[in-house]
Amino acid sequence: MIRAVGAPRARAFGFALLAALPMLSGCASVVPAADNRPATATPAPPRPTGTPRVYVPRPSERPGPAAQPIPATPRAPLPAAAVPADATTAAASGVIAGPDFATLGVTAEQAATALAAFRISCPSVQRRADASGLTQGADWTESCTAAKNWADSDALAFFTRYFGTVQVGAGSAFVTGYYEPEIAGSRTMRPGFDVPIYRRPSDLVEVDLGQFSDDLKGKKVRGRVDGGNLVPYYDRAAIESGALAGQGLEIAYAADAAEFFFLQVQGSGRLRLPDGGVMRIGYDTQNGRGYVGIGKLLLDRGALQRGQASMQGILDYLRADPVRGAAVMNENPSWVFFRELTGPGPLGALGVPVTGRASVAADPKYVPLGAPVFLSLDRAEPNGIWIAQDTGGAIKGANRFDSFWGAGDDARAIAGGMAARGSALLLLPRTSIARLIPAP
Repeated sequence: MIRAVGAPRARAFGFALLAALPMLSGCASVVPAADNRPATATPAPPRPTGTPRVYVPRPSERPGPAAQPIPATPRAPLPAAAVPADATTAAASGVIAGPDFATLGVTAEQAATALAAFRISCPSVQRRADASGLTQGADWTESCTAAKNWADSDALAFFTRYFGTVQVGAGSAFVTGYYEPEIAGSRTMRPGFDVPIYRRPSDLVEVDLGQFSDDLKGKKVRGRVDGGNLVPYYDRAAIESGALAGQGLEIAYAADAAEFFFLQVQGSGRLRLPDGGVMRIGYDTQNGRGYVGIGKLLLDRGALQRGQASMQGILDYLRADPVRGAAVMNENPSWVFFRELTGPGPLGALGVPVTGRASVAADPKYVPLGAPVFLSLDRAEPNGIWIAQDTGGAIKGANRFDSFWGAGDDARAIAGGMAARGSALLLLPRTSIARLIPAP
């Protein structure tokens, strides 16, 4: 979800779908050969001889069900031409002009919150290369200059004046939710706090495959060097069995392994310390293993029924039988490493703090990061205007978003069961729209 600048966010998808979506890009254990010979898979690293940690439930977050959805009737997507099968960006998928912003029914309160979030994104959005193909840095100059001193109380007029709307591709949107969890933790190991939270290991390397082949540009793998070979990094079960123990990598310890599991999914969070203080931690990197959604596993096995695969429902399942719970968590080989955050946060992909009920994660190939987004969904809570300030490994493709709800019980309840469908529009500077959709 929220993490160090430029790093793929681990959590970034809604818990209602904790399952079905791959989280971080599945990092293969194959490195292309320097010549044109087929690459071969390297052997897996030896597994530690220990056994995975026994899960001892020590709940610290107050229990509570996912929030009941407030139903709404979404706007239908605009009729659009079929998206080319080989399209991988918004520009290639095609954009069509949408309705005037003033007709969308955005409230003054929503617009004010979005304007404040947009304002802090401006320095980044103006210098960031737009992978979507929709905007250029200079397109944002006029709106960002105006945003500096524009009154939040008149935010509706700001968006109406400086932006038009477009629909990318078919316009059918799917939206999940995330939040900043707060769980019990300690800076040092002590009774009741024995779940290690590791910093990035020095032997974890990342390889840019684009350096080996133009066909692999934009693809990376993570692993470790063993005997001259790049091998996959230790998976969750190996780490739980002690693969990283004794290396001094621990930055803190959590009380409950299941709560820490979900904090890894989120990508950042807060540790409530025994003295009442708070330590904020954020994503540093990930072990390169593909994400396996345990909710999907439990649904497929009949262990959970539809409607139970929210974060809350999965936690109940893990805690009901700790031995079974530990085994299920280890079926997800992905592991996230953290660093302590001491400044404002949590941070999104633009390197600026994300705002509860105003920031969404999006795929930068389809949404210029920093751009406003209008959502009209079959669930009322996320309807309105948001700012795309984050990314996520599971947030891929056009009109796929992950809404950020902040911290606290309400945020946890809403994000924990968020799964909404409907339509989406992007708000783009008028200069961008004039270039993309020339006037007849």
